[in-house]
Amino acid sequence: MTLIPAYQKDDVLLADIERTRSEETGFRVWWLGQSGFLLQWRGRHLLFDPYLSDSLTRKYATTDNPHVRMSERAVDPARLDFLDVVTSSHNHTDHLDAETLQPILAHNTEIQLVIPEANRSFVAERLGCDEALPVGMNDTQVKEVGGFRFYGLPAAHNELERDPAGQCRYMGYVVEFGPYKVYHSGDTLWYDGLAESLAPFQVDVAFLPINGNRPERRVAGNLSAEEAAQLGRVIGARCVVPHHYHLFTFNTEDPERFAEAAERHQTPYRILRIGEGMQVL
Repeated sequence: MTLIPAYQKDDVLLADIERTRSEETGFRVWWLGQSGFLLQWRGRHLLFDPYLSDSLTRKYATTDNPHVRMSERAVDPARLDFLDVVTSSHNHTDHLDAETLQPILAHNTEIQLVIPEANRSFVAERLGCDEALPVGMNDTQVKEVGGFRFYGLPAAHNELERDPAGQCRYMGYVVEFGPYKVYHSGDTLWYDGLAESLAPFQVDVAFLPINGNRPERRVAGNLSAEEAAQLGRVIGARCVVPHHYHLFTFNTEDPERFAEAAERHQTPYRILRIGEGMQVL
């Protein structure tokens, strides 16, 4: 299978990030594949939920549910040595990948790792890090991390699952910096109260999954392309950027379906190719 080529990768991608590092107007975002987005603002860098390895493809290669990669990798995670904050929204490997996060932690000694507090022990075991390292979040919590303000929201993947202490195992994050706010959904369905929780933030960019919820895939589901377009419109997002597609052949969606739905709902949107960036003013 021929992989979908990245818009830009490796040296070219890193040069683009470096070239725009000192911009003082707006902020920039690059899509690194699946649910991974790199946000750059005034020389600071926040990386949401990166998956930059082939660990899942190898893990499931001999099973009845092979995870066949569709797209090129954007960059070796060990080369991302300028990061201030990295997130994991939940424990699934495409959002908490040791082969991605261990090199990132090793090459960014001052980095802060934001996770759901409920997952602290699991995260420490998978990454081989000190349990005290991550910054734990729960819904309703607000924390300042690395120059960014994080607001915790529950995510339903597929349920609003909590640990015995009532803490969310699946989360999304609204992040505020300067005059801007973005929402990274993690993996989620549209549950009662999600839109009402998000609308007051009036986010500049909402990063929303579009691969849908199909039981025959035997994995937890997400918003569909139609739902992502609707949700973006309802919450008043200035722009919706879709994610969670074009990684594995069994669990993907055509982003043109999202584009068509966004046009119908008059939802502002931008579809990025892997490694492609955009400036938000």
